[in-house]
Amino acid sequence: MGKIKVTECGGIKGLKVVEPTVFGDARGYFMETYNYNDFKEAGINVEFVQDNESKSSYGVLRGLHYQKGDYSQAKLVRVIRGTVVDVAVDIRRSSPTFGQYVAVELSEDNKRQLFIPRGFAHGFVVLSEEAVFTYKVDNGYAPQQEASIRWDDPTIAIQWPIDPKDVLTSEKDLHGKSLQEAELFD
Repeated sequence: MGKIKVTECGGIKGLKVVEPTVFGDARGYFMETYNYNDFKEAGINVEFVQDNESKSSYGVLRGLHYQKGDYSQAKLVRVIRGTVVDVAVDIRRSSPTFGQYVAVELSEDNKRQLFIPRGFAHGFVVLSEEAVFTYKVDNGYAPQQEASIRWDDPTIAIQWPIDPKDVLTSEKDLHGKSLQEAELFD
């Protein structure tokens, strides 16, 4: 059916913004959110094994999460209701963009998706009254291999588009490590 438009994101190798072809009329719209052949042709040759979904209210910040070692995950993320700013941080020590991040607005209106390869920490903050966030991963969840970097780590210095006093996060995320303390990728 429709092809996708894929562009490199923020000069960080591997991060890609994916824009599906949307077919709209008076009834609404239709789009393919994932087509293995289209993604492979666009250089995203990943076998996804699990889909996840979360619902959050304004100010909720989830992240910066990742799984370590053999349990790391590539992700294809999108928003089906509301608006978020999605952030991916390069935590590959050997990368020329190590410690740098990209922030992309994802919304039900722009229908963008972000492909995040393995070797990145990931998080997002909700800007709308509520948001439904969904994503595909290429490796199952392994709680013993989960890790978190603080969303407000001054070394990374993410410019979140929300006042820090309005941020709602989990107790676990409040205790994330700094980039210097975190277990990273080579």
